Amino acid sequence: MSVFTKKLHVFSVGMAMFAMFFGAGNVVFPLIVGQQAQDKSLYALLGLVLTAVGVPFIGLFGMTLFDSDYRSFFARLGKIPGFLVILVIMGLIGPFGAIPRCITLSYSTLKMFFSEVKLLYFSIASCLVIFFLTLRKSSITDILGYVLTPLLLLSLAVIIVKGVSIHPEVKTSLTHTNGSAFLHGLVSGYHTMDLLGAFFFCAVVIDTLKRISGTNHKVLYHNALVASIVGASLLALVYVGMSLVAALHSEILQGATADVILGTIALEVLGPYAGIFTCVAVALACLTTAIALSVVFAEFIHYDILNDTINYEWSLIVTLVSTFLISTLEFNGIVAFLGPLVQLIYPSLLVLSIANIAYTLWGFPYVKTPVVATFIISLLITFYG
Repeated sequence: MSVFTKKLHVFSVGMAMFAMFFGAGNVVFPLIVGQQAQDKSLYALLGLVLTAVGVPFIGLFGMTLFDSDYRSFFARLGKIPGFLVILVIMGLIGPFGAIPRCITLSYSTLKMFFSEVKLLYFSIASCLVIFFLTLRKSSITDILGYVLTPLLLLSLAVIIVKGVSIHPEVKTSLTHTNGSAFLHGLVSGYHTMDLLGAFFFCAVVIDTLKRISGTNHKVLYHNALVASIVGASLLALVYVGMSLVAALHSEILQGATADVILGTIALEVLGPYAGIFTCVAVALACLTTAIALSVVFAEFIHYDILNDTINYEWSLIVTLVSTFLISTLEFNGIVAFLGPLVQLIYPSLLVLSIANIAYTLWGFPYVKTPVVATFIISLLITFYG
């Protein structure tokens, strides 16, 4: 394999990282940041990029050093505490967080055009679709993923270019200073929950990089770093673009709740027909993400929790019944429920990632004390700050 071909493959891995991290929720929160920060968006974006881009890729790099073995990664906290942390993370990216958030965001986006559809029926239909697609391991999920990611990116690129070219006047924020805008962006980045996903996406990335890098660990780490820079740069560009558009059009977004903010701005910038196209692409992308996460969580129940005592099909049913129940909280209710939990655990997981990186590279021995101390500080700030 030539040097150019290897570099091309590393770049493609970076693109794959972007696709794995990027979901419709990653559009919603940058839009909210831009809408609320307005003329302070630069400071808010700095905070957002730190937690929504930098932190997940630190976690991904840390997992790379552990050869994508998340059990060993978390076992440094102790066998039982490590398993409990894995259980919590799986629940949050599974039926108690990310999966129902995907379904309810799909519903809220489509509801703007199909108002007669009720969430109850939409959630049932979505869970049934997810069940049959994941049960049969249908290739349709791969087809949807390969088609929808470029389609979604194209739609977002059009929104960004057209939204910026209109050049409305940016309003002065009456609620944020430079410092508070930065903190708002910092906290908003947690809601993408990409750090949680990074711990379990890493295996796919490592398998590909090993085929490119061979057995040389230094080359593997270098290629992982380069691919991470590619993926992180693409994520940052989308975040900056969407936040800027929302800041420029903040006046029309007044009163728009988080679940309809993308649809509102798509209709304003692109018009009703192109707006419908974009919203359908977002809704399908959300459901595709939900399908992938459902498989991950069902297999976790099947193998790790129940030790193969019940079959995969029943594990999937348990996953989707739980998903349906949580989806009745609606998108904004799920976000309100997840917010304190994500803010509580994110800093500790970041410290764990940094400690594990330092342990692997330089033999840094401490992990439990800094992680527990960070968790206690986060607990105090979250509930008493």
